[in-house]
Amino acid sequence: MSHCDQILEKDVDSSPTATTNSSSKNGDNGDVVVNARAVCRVCKCLYREPKIMQCLHTFCADCVRQLEPFSVSSGVHNGKAVPLEGEPLSSAVTVLCPECDSEVDIPLSGVDGLTTDHLALDEVFLETLMSKNSVVCDLCSDGDAEKRCEVCSVNLCEFCIQAHRRQKRTSSHTVQCLEDLKTKGCLSRPVLCSLHPGQELRLFCEPCDLPVCLECAATFHRDHRCLPTRDVIDRHGGRIRDLVTGRLRPRLDQLEESLRKVDLSQEALQTRVDAAVDEVRSFARGYASAVESHCLLLLRRLEELGLQRRSHLHLQRAQLQQALSDTRGGVEFAERLLTCGSDAEILSAKDVTLRRLAVLMETGYNPPPATVCPDDGSSICFLPRESAGDVAGYPMVGVIHTKTLELSRCTIEGEGLQRGREGQRGEFTLVCRDSAGEQMGHGGEAVLVSMVHKEKKDCRVEAAVVDNSDGSYSVSYTPMEPGPYSVWVCVKALHVKGSPFVLNVRRQVRWHRGTFHCCSFCSSGGSKEARCGCTGTMPGGFQGCGHGHKGHPGKPHWSCCGSTVEASECLPQSVITAVGGTITAVGGTGSPRGQLRTVEL
Repeated sequence: MSHCDQILEKDVDSSPTATTNSSSKNGDNGDVVVNARAVCRVCKCLYREPKIMQCLHTFCADCVRQLEPFSVSSGVHNGKAVPLEGEPLSSAVTVLCPECDSEVDIPLSGVDGLTTDHLALDEVFLETLMSKNSVVCDLCSDGDAEKRCEVCSVNLCEFCIQAHRRQKRTSSHTVQCLEDLKTKGCLSRPVLCSLHPGQELRLFCEPCDLPVCLECAATFHRDHRCLPTRDVIDRHGGRIRDLVTGRLRPRLDQLEESLRKVDLSQEALQTRVDAAVDEVRSFARGYASAVESHCLLLLRRLEELGLQRRSHLHLQRAQLQQALSDTRGGVEFAERLLTCGSDAEILSAKDVTLRRLAVLMETGYNPPPATVCPDDGSSICFLPRESAGDVAGYPMVGVIHTKTLELSRCTIEGEGLQRGREGQRGEFTLVCRDSAGEQMGHGGEAVLVSMVHKEKKDCRVEAAVVDNSDGSYSVSYTPMEPGPYSVWVCVKALHVKGSPFVLNVRRQVRWHRGTFHCCSFCSSGGSKEARCGCTGTMPGGFQGCGHGHKGHPGKPHWSCCGSTVEASECLPQSVITAVGGTITAVGGTGSPRGQLRTVEL
């Protein structure tokens, strides 16, 4: 490290702790750091050996050494991303920038191989200069420094300034007043060579692409083309300037514009989301109020129904009590008259007794037992999914159902109750209706379906009843025996209108097993062994039928049963006879030829 850098490091070590914002914490001496460019983003202190990473972010050298490795090709040093100061790297190490998360490759020479950020050092010195009321002279350490040598980068008191000017080597150095530096708010100092302390980097080696001092040019770069920095700065600085102004600055403007649009979109999105939230909450409050109103209407409806039904039952009870009292009085009087009265007493009171008993029989309140107390509240139910219209503009569901089942109005839908097929599933639907003929709209009724064979009393069919929860009930069954069945359809142990029904189950379809041919001689290619279900015969030892021979139907027919209808069931072989050239199914025993085995060719 050069002498000037050592002096600057001394200034940095004595500087206060800093943070990155204008309202930073106080240092050890109570001063406040206000220059964020002089503060490391990792340790939150003034830069110490600031190093520029490949992403152009600057951090202290020690802070870079403490970073965890992101990728290492062959190993790490003591668990750190980079070795300690002075220790070379034995493998390529990559770390993540703490600022932008970019991947940064550490040189094989270690952190010291990274470029030093001299601008950051200038900011550190300026911050140190602005934060301290007085600066001690770097040479004598006795007096307060008043000026600063721009070449040596040292702060000097008045006595040391005179000595600095008397020395031949430093007599030409430019000295600036510290107060002027504070007023300007900027610091311009020379960049010195790290190999030759006190030598400024005034030359630029073209082959090595490095700034060098005069001694480096005379020793290490003797055969290289070294030009003054002022002669090459336009070319190299121009490249940077062209990239910035020609490409990156327009891209920066585009990115800023895009970012501005994104920010505006975020604001618009948040505004719309907030508005939607308000709309949802307003809708929820309105809907909740409408639901509450609907609930009150339903409760009021239930209360009115309960009052109405209770009044009806109370009236019916009063009528029954009165009828009971009248009937009991008449019966008791008549029984007492017959039991205790003499013949004369009975005859004398018979007229008035008979008239009273006749009145009780004719005009007295005597409802049928089935209609007494018909309303036990079972007809009142709540249908939560039934549409209830709109309340204050909001659609509502849930209605109070008060329909009463009327057995005479119930209907049966589907052909499964009139006809069925042996071994096949049959279905029909029971629709429960009220006195107005409207479908009940809800399930829960006790439905019973019984199916019994009318000729075979021990033959029953199991019926499955499915409640569709809409007033209809699906009934399915599978009969295994043909014939007539008696079907009982009951609701609450009472028959619906038309019950019991008669179900006719036909036998299972018999499919043809043979061939639909003109004759067995043709279909078998003249085989004598071929047989046919018809009554036709052929001479010469043929066992089947032939054209124009005895018993041939005279038309194409099935070889299995002799039926002349192609789209038909296979007739039982025991009931086939030949009548006038056609095959007819009749009762009794058929032709012996019908019992022969059919040969399919």
